[in-house]
Amino acid sequence: MRAVATGLLCLTIPAGAVYAADGDEDTAAKSVVPNIYLDLRTTYATIPAGTLGLGFGNTSLSAAFEALAAQRGATLPNGLPAAKSITVDLPLTVDVSDRVSLYGGVSGSTTDIGGGWSTFDITSWNIGVQADLYQQNGGRIPTITLQSTLTQSVPNEQGMTNSFNNILEFDYALDKDETRGWLAGVQYTHTDIASLVARIRPNTILYAGGYYQWPSNWKFTGRLGVQSFGGAQLAGRTLAEPFTQPILRLDLDRMDDNDNRLFGITAQIAWMPKPSYQMTLRTPLYAVRH
Repeated sequence: MRAVATGLLCLTIPAGAVYAADGDEDTAAKSVVPNIYLDLRTTYATIPAGTLGLGFGNTSLSAAFEALAAQRGATLPNGLPAAKSITVDLPLTVDVSDRVSLYGGVSGSTTDIGGGWSTFDITSWNIGVQADLYQQNGGRIPTITLQSTLTQSVPNEQGMTNSFNNILEFDYALDKDETRGWLAGVQYTHTDIASLVARIRPNTILYAGGYYQWPSNWKFTGRLGVQSFGGAQLAGRTLAEPFTQPILRLDLDRMDDNDNRLFGITAQIAWMPKPSYQMTLRTPLYAVRH
């Protein structure tokens, strides 16, 4: 993904130094180089038998299991087995402004489907954008954020998957500093498989929740929703049954005074219909932080 990282940097950093005045004639111009960091995420997940790795923002995790389904489904007499997975996501992220972020990187994973852990391999790459279409800024209309991610499994061969994940979220802050508020949103994931005999139907999550940030800059966010998955088939045989079930996600983040994430932990429970558990650690590695 060197080409992706280089491309993102070229979009945001010109060849020379970039400066802007701060509005005060007596104050020196300051650098406006954006935040640049690796948004390192490490995820442990359990997947019930007969389903895929689904949930909030699971583009790389789902791609890995979709590839497993497409490439090994024909040899699994009872459909997909129960599995455990450890996934590491390494997206290079560039905050172009306080409204737009670009990111791209690779993901690697190891899985255990009952015979021991597999070798850790690069399983997908992804590229995406997150943008505030509207910012509340003390008004009555909530902030509207759109996040779109394209994820492709690797290697590029028969059974590879392309996942398109889109999240539209509404954030209504209850105070001027935006330290507490309500959330509502929808996530829609569509997956294509490079196979004429396999099909994965779309996955949709509708959710609502809220957040609170303490003066110490610890922030708690909760989301409760309903996930609806259309199922997956291979050569006319069902690999994963359709379902509509609840999903819960809880986030605890340590922020700095400029709302940059320093550390985060996420816990998720998704019923598919049996419960799937997921734990994610976020440890951003900053090259530039304002």
